[in-house]
Amino acid sequence: MFGNKKVNDDPQQKESAKRSHYTLRVNLIFFCTFFLFSILIVRLAVLQFVEGSQLKAEEANNTKMDTPIGPIRGNIYDRGGAPLAFTSSTQSLYFRMESDQKRDDVITLARKLEEIFKEHGISTNNLLGASEIIKQMDVGYDLDKNTTTAPSYSFVPRRIKSGLSNDEIAYILEHRDELKWLEIMEESIRTYDNGPIAAQLIGYMRPFSTAREPNNGLAFYKNKDNTKGYLDTEYVGYDGIELMYQEELRGKNGSKTYPVNASQKIIGKVSVKAPEKGNNLYLTINKNVQEVAEQAITDQLAAAKSAAARASQYGYAPNAKAGYAVAIEVETGKVVTMASMPDYDPNIWNGAVSTSEYNRIQPFINNGTITSAFPDYPPAEIKNHPNSIVYVGSIIKPLSVLIGLNEGLFGVDTLYNDTGEYTYGKDNKSKLTNSDRASYGYINASDAIWHSSNTFMSAMVGYKLHQKYGTQSADIWASYLNKFGLGVTSGSGLPRENPGISEFKTNENESMQSRMVFASWGQNEKYTTMQMAQYAATLASRGKKLKPLFVDKIETYEGEPVQTIEPVVMEETTFPKAYWDSVIKGMEKVSVQGFNGFSYPYARKTGTSTQSVGGKLIDNAVFIAFAPVENPKLAIAVVVPEGGFGSWNAAPIARKIFDAYDQYYGLDGVPKGAKGTAEAP
Repeated sequence: MFGNKKVNDDPQQKESAKRSHYTLRVNLIFFCTFFLFSILIVRLAVLQFVEGSQLKAEEANNTKMDTPIGPIRGNIYDRGGAPLAFTSSTQSLYFRMESDQKRDDVITLARKLEEIFKEHGISTNNLLGASEIIKQMDVGYDLDKNTTTAPSYSFVPRRIKSGLSNDEIAYILEHRDELKWLEIMEESIRTYDNGPIAAQLIGYMRPFSTAREPNNGLAFYKNKDNTKGYLDTEYVGYDGIELMYQEELRGKNGSKTYPVNASQKIIGKVSVKAPEKGNNLYLTINKNVQEVAEQAITDQLAAAKSAAARASQYGYAPNAKAGYAVAIEVETGKVVTMASMPDYDPNIWNGAVSTSEYNRIQPFINNGTITSAFPDYPPAEIKNHPNSIVYVGSIIKPLSVLIGLNEGLFGVDTLYNDTGEYTYGKDNKSKLTNSDRASYGYINASDAIWHSSNTFMSAMVGYKLHQKYGTQSADIWASYLNKFGLGVTSGSGLPRENPGISEFKTNENESMQSRMVFASWGQNEKYTTMQMAQYAATLASRGKKLKPLFVDKIETYEGEPVQTIEPVVMEETTFPKAYWDSVIKGMEKVSVQGFNGFSYPYARKTGTSTQSVGGKLIDNAVFIAFAPVENPKLAIAVVVPEGGFGSWNAAPIARKIFDAYDQYYGLDGVPKGAKGTAEAP
């Protein structure tokens, strides 16, 4: 026993045993590590060389599908913040095309939706039937005709219905497993003031798919550089301010991203990128003044047909069914009101417009103050009535006198013997007369404006200008008119603005001398109400032609400032002060109706432009004015086609606009009533 104990306690043997165990453990760890590393190498090799192609195919099959969300459009307010066109939220039902959809399944879905809308919808009016739903899906089926065509476009969800009720939403979400290919999206719709207010100025919206059509679309939307990211289902500005400021109002798309597999089934959580909101516009028009202008036109059209007007020698105009008015601030160029009557409710474009309703409003959808629009007559009768672009008539006479004075054709004190008629042409066989053949004896330039003498303008301006310039006289005449906004577009930027018709340049059926004679008193040039208003404002500022402004400022949707629009002087024409004084003195004496008790000295000119329409001669009422004479604030032009005398059926409309402006802004700079319109909610 003693011997064994000695051996076990030997220190060298103990150290040797420890080294042996340590080496064994190290080798075991190394072997395990090598074994695991070898397995990893082998697995990586298998993944790369054996299973790589299969995994790549599976990865390709599991992709993300983006569904764009339309932008949220900015709002349009009046000058004081009253909403005129605004974006409101709604829940809409969309259908998504997929590659594995079967015709029978899609038709079954459409019929099921018809039942849902009927049972859970808010109204029983205009219910969508299965046929209409199939058309909205745009899958190429036509249940009514039992035909199949190619879809209009792919990979874009189709809107089936907007404005879903709470019951419809609840039912669809509860049964979404059986109602395949559907999704509910919150989106914005355009709503307009129910007045309506300035309908043709503000404009309206149509689907982008309509706006870019090759045949009937608009040039802006046909250009793909302008419309990157636009959705066929989104609505875009189609006229007026909505079109003019499309890029500022639109905003930017958002998106919903779905992880899907090869069968296009959603296999993960949906992520949403919210759309960016467009900018808000604050217009220069005042809602209250605009309402007054529109109502004034409506009331005057009714008055022109009344028994009292019939008893009058001058005020009766039974065929007048349209009227147009534009009021511009003289110092800024801001358009305070632009009324085109009759108007219509632009909210109709939020749904399907019936053919009968479209045909009814088609004559006056256009903004009659800047382009051609027609009165509310049946289609068969339209050709017998004038459109909104009429001869300017006698309102041209202040400019005629300025041209004559500036060209040295006569002086401010030169007298002309007005006998009531004037003969001219070869052997003096052509003759014209004043209205009612009135004669005024010896008159000067200022008197000629006061009395609206056709003979003075013909003999002293038209005839003499032709004597001086011969065949170039039409171009000289046009150059003067252009400086005052006549014969050229106003520069406002509104789409579809018409430059008018300068017949004195193109009417080859008349001699140049005859053209100039008739042009000198407004019977050879047809211009828009907008052009006449810019002309009146240029007279008021004594030669400073300003760009008409419709937008006062632009802000972000949240109210941060983006841009304030400043006045723009387009051109300035200088004449001696004596010439201006002579012209304005004559304008102050013109006799008009409806201005009794007006508190401010004002300059005005009436016009009765005569033209042949439908084989008969008709008279259009035309009127321009500005006030006060010293330091003018507001210039107005009014046109009433078939309205007869401008003094009777156009001037009273202007008076009401002056009064409304005085109430809210003050023709002397001091508002006489409320400071402005209601604040935006």
